[in-house]
Amino acid sequence: MTDTYLDLVSTGPGAALAGRLGLPRPVRLRRHDPAAPLVPGPVLVLGRGPDADRIAEALLDWDLDVRRRAEGAGRLGAVLLVLADLEAPGGLQEPALALGAVLRQLAPGGRVVTVSRPAPGVGAGAASATPAAAEPLPPAVAAARQAVVGLLRSVAQELRGGATANGVLLADGVGPTAPGVLGALRFLLSGRSAFVSGQFVTVGGTTGTLPADWEAPLAGRVAAVTGAARGIGAQIARTLAAAGARVVVVDVPAAGEPLAALANELHAVALQLDVTDEHAGRRVLAAARERFGHLDVVVHNAGITRDKLLANMDEARWASVLAVNLEAQLRMNEQLLAGEGLGEAPRIVCLASTSGIAGNRGQTNYAASKAGVIGMVAAAAPLLAARGGAINAVAPGFVETEMTARIPAARRQVARRLNALQQGGLPVDVAEAVLYLASGAAAGVNGQTLRVCGQNLVGA
Repeated sequence: MTDTYLDLVSTGPGAALAGRLGLPRPVRLRRHDPAAPLVPGPVLVLGRGPDADRIAEALLDWDLDVRRRAEGAGRLGAVLLVLADLEAPGGLQEPALALGAVLRQLAPGGRVVTVSRPAPGVGAGAASATPAAAEPLPPAVAAARQAVVGLLRSVAQELRGGATANGVLLADGVGPTAPGVLGALRFLLSGRSAFVSGQFVTVGGTTGTLPADWEAPLAGRVAAVTGAARGIGAQIARTLAAAGARVVVVDVPAAGEPLAALANELHAVALQLDVTDEHAGRRVLAAARERFGHLDVVVHNAGITRDKLLANMDEARWASVLAVNLEAQLRMNEQLLAGEGLGEAPRIVCLASTSGIAGNRGQTNYAASKAGVIGMVAAAAPLLAARGGAINAVAPGFVETEMTARIPAARRQVARRLNALQQGGLPVDVAEAVLYLASGAAAGVNGQTLRVCGQNLVGA
């Protein structure tokens, strides 16, 4: 769906008029383009000590123009602030002000990324699950680490020109160049994270292998996507297929025609199936095994809404939403893990929602189901880790879909602007986050929920 206002203020006269009237001036986001550089300019690495040095050296392997000083760098494509050895709140002042001194050099679509460690028991919200520490941290260390969260999220709200700010949290014992750390950095620096801002990814382990080909990180892998006939699900299937995966696309029989068309487009397997079927997990696994021999990635995208104020909610609306959005995922996961044919290092990616984090008027059933998904993902993480895999969730905010197109025009415009990027996301933004979590780039990332919301400013 077209954002007419974004089209208008993307022109010189429109942008000038919006500026004079004090109106939001969103810009088109820098999204993934295989022909474009990873970042739109030099990468400045701020921070002292061996951690910053090691990250700078690792980035050189990606043919980036890595700088340790801003002088003479011109427009910066990204700034990395390395704070993994922070031990007291006072130690944050110098690096924070150094970051502030170079923000005006950040190019449109640039990136700010912090690399720090979590405060156990506090975390950074629903975006990350903080591993428990072997021993309690001194209060000053925990305070300093959590202060980075406030710094980063405030910077994200100050940026303009489509720039974003996100953080990577290194669990204790994880070094700055562990595979999962570099994978997270690559995702957050790239155009694949265009609608992710103010978020943190926690890397909880040191094992894993980064993709040999960053444009085909799922080469040789088999993925199943539910709710794939249209919208976000169809885009997820396209994105995974473009990344090298062989795909099984799943949707209800009523969506058989668009499902078949998508399968033909992607040379995929189409499976007409209601995810509430008591044998849905077994049937998905059987379809993948019959065609490809195994199944490596499952994306639980199927979902419905039946909105009503709770005072007007009936049993059918409540039960149907919980059945599709949550109970089906629980049952399918049990069957997938109990069955034969799940590949090595399996990955499950679930679709949650910012409604499940902050709540939403008229969506008590939907918000409950999506909050349940977040809880399920956190609890199921050890089960997947025992298989060498991971389960994570993506929580979209306002995304331009057929569903949001039905929102009354005035409310739709307000919803688009209530995030730091001042616009709605696109289905491809959700798909790129799913791809990241489904690939080896997310090594050590498990049990987490990544918000793809442009740093929505409402609620939690």
